[in-house]
Amino acid sequence: MDELALIRDARNGDLNAFNRLVLAYQDMAYHLAVRMLSDPDQAEDVTQTAFLSAYRHLSSFRGGSFKAWVMRMVTNACYDELRRRQRHPSTPLEPLDDDDETIESPSWLADDGLSPEEQLEQKELDRAIQRCLQQLDEEFRAVVVFIDLQGMDYQEVAEILGKPLGTVKSRLARARLKLRDCLHRFWELLPPLLRLTSQRDER
Repeated sequence: MDELALIRDARNGDLNAFNRLVLAYQDMAYHLAVRMLSDPDQAEDVTQTAFLSAYRHLSSFRGGSFKAWVMRMVTNACYDELRRRQRHPSTPLEPLDDDDETIESPSWLADDGLSPEEQLEQKELDRAIQRCLQQLDEEFRAVVVFIDLQGMDYQEVAEILGKPLGTVKSRLARARLKLRDCLHRFWELLPPLLRLTSQRDER
């Protein structure tokens, strides 16, 4: 994908070019929003809002990483939604289905390669991780999602968040400690490797 050419064409009004950019990053953006908001429907809305904002503000893109630029918009849209919730706390932490029943885990988390028992364990672990993520302040949550769940490097995350590299590293270290302490409540769900890591950290 010639990203620079697509950006140039999109700036000139080529909607198809922009749609190709959206297709390249929409899954990453949506997964970030789900982790940040713990609500698939709101995550979809936030993702769409962020991409619409990106299209309207293409003229302000000054080069560099387009992915970082777009993901910053998604992150800011998530922050806005989280602050709206604080002002109007009516949204449940767990997503609900059409019958107002709690959804065990978003469908995109399922791994068809796992056995039914392994899928259940994976869903329980993911639910535990999501509960612990929700207890983190939004700035710490974003760093964990970007680095530990989406595999981005520190420098890229620093660019997305508009923060110094040292700040990103510090937030990640503190967030990991908070997550580890929280996940101790779900000890039996942790993979053996994580249990060993936690045991070493406690020594």
